[in-house]
Amino acid sequence: MAFNFDTTADYILEDEHVLLRPLQADDYERLLPYAINEPDTWQFSLVQAAGEAGMKKYIDDALAAKATGKEYPFIVFDKLTNTYAGSTRFYDIQPAQLSLQLGYTWYGEKFRGTKLNKHCKLLLLGFAFEQIRAERVEFRADNANQRSIAAMKSIGCTVEGVLRNHGQKADGTRRDSIILSILRDEWFGGVKEKLKGKLVSNTK
Repeated sequence: MAFNFDTTADYILEDEHVLLRPLQADDYERLLPYAINEPDTWQFSLVQAAGEAGMKKYIDDALAAKATGKEYPFIVFDKLTNTYAGSTRFYDIQPAQLSLQLGYTWYGEKFRGTKLNKHCKLLLLGFAFEQIRAERVEFRADNANQRSIAAMKSIGCTVEGVLRNHGQKADGTRRDSIILSILRDEWFGGVKEKLKGKLVSNTK
């Protein structure tokens, strides 16, 4: 099975609610309001994008990692509000192992708790398993970030364990990182259909 991910290509993922396209340098202006007005967005993150300098570094670092083939960042556009809502990316891309990680995901405050994240994850996971032909998609989060963990479980992720004292946050404190994943067989064995079902129901 070939791992078919050309990180130099311009992938556009979309449905009736959301569009994901490759992050670009000029997206700084589109995402800057979140960096200035919603600094708590990065409370649990290993990277910080608060303020003008923080967002500039966030985008520069993401694009530099993309140029090496290690990451593929997207900007998220919410079609219902005609607004850029945040960003997400594939990272730790390992073609030889048929695996990658999905993360660095954040949304503006008004998009949290909506179905935007599930729409994004359906598109991204479908792309990973059906187009790239990955065998495994991994997720990580601060073990104290219950909102993020609940969101990952709700899309069908399985908890694998916790890496203790695993990473240093931007404020200098250390965090435990929880590891979750979805496997190819799980995606086609029910996770995809359950996630699609939540988009047409009242289930969050």
